[in-house]
Amino acid sequence: MATFNDLIKQHPLVLVDFSATWCGPCQMLAPILKDLKTHYGEKLSILKIDVDKNSQLASNYRVQGVPTMLLFQDGKQVWRQSGVLTLPDLIGVVDKHSA
Repeated sequence: MATFNDLIKQHPLVLVDFSATWCGPCQMLAPILKDLKTHYGEKLSILKIDVDKNSQLASNYRVQGVPTMLLFQDGKQVWRQSGVLTLPDLIGVVDKHSA
């Protein structure tokens, strides 16, 4: 089974969504992320991490609130944001780092 580090290095651009099943804003973000994936297709990989099932990983990345999103480019973290963003805002972030 691939480790988290393997997963963020397998694709040039990876958006990681730290979330929880009980989190209302996380549920609001889910369809936005689905639309983001549709927009970018194979150019962007999206990983959803449940903080309750992966508490050590969440702690390693100092996730204190959900949803928290991290963008990795070539395995390096290039962006971080907590809270829900709109699809146009997320597209702007991804475009900034994919150029």
